[in-house]
Amino acid sequence: MPTTRTYAISAAVVAAIGLGVGGWLALQDDGQFAECGGGVATGAASIGGPFTLISETGETVTDADVIDRPTLLYFGYTFCPDVCPVDAALMAHVGAGLRDKGYDVKTAFVSVDPARDTPEVVRDFADNLDEGMVGLTGTDEQIAAAAKAYRVYYQKAEGDDPEYYLMDHSAFTYFMAPEVGFLTIFRRGETPEAMMEKAACYLDRL
Repeated sequence: MPTTRTYAISAAVVAAIGLGVGGWLALQDDGQFAECGGGVATGAASIGGPFTLISETGETVTDADVIDRPTLLYFGYTFCPDVCPVDAALMAHVGAGLRDKGYDVKTAFVSVDPARDTPEVVRDFADNLDEGMVGLTGTDEQIAAAAKAYRVYYQKAEGDDPEYYLMDHSAFTYFMAPEVGFLTIFRRGETPEAMMEKAACYLDRL
């Protein structure tokens, strides 16, 4: 893994996707999660859904295997220069904080760069952040299907280097739960305290 890399997240694309997701989530119902800053979004079934990926142990897993309890989920890649490590570390911190409060919460990192992110690579990346974090990768087709289900943008950045290329991608942390599915989304810039408070609100109402 290179030690010096150039930041290459497409800010314009990420911002546009953020507005799109934000607009989608602006439609709220008045159900069981209404006090958590709004209920589950109308049409939330369009965010998340069935997927098949490869776990850090090399096993084929489904969404039911991964989201077997409330789960914080992030799509990124291990060669990411700064966005992914920061976001994944924040997710790990929030997950650990919620577990310290007695909530049974899981964290999962899904690679959008399966060519380099083998099961062993995502395992080491995830374990370095949170021993309970699950690292996931897959074939190009599996990753594309999972990303489509979660409305995740990703694309290989232009460049001639076959080893040290970068990936443009959206950067959100999804909060999912078995049977319920999508709960909410956390955008970049939210504090861990705010994330934990909001997540706890949903957890208390499951």
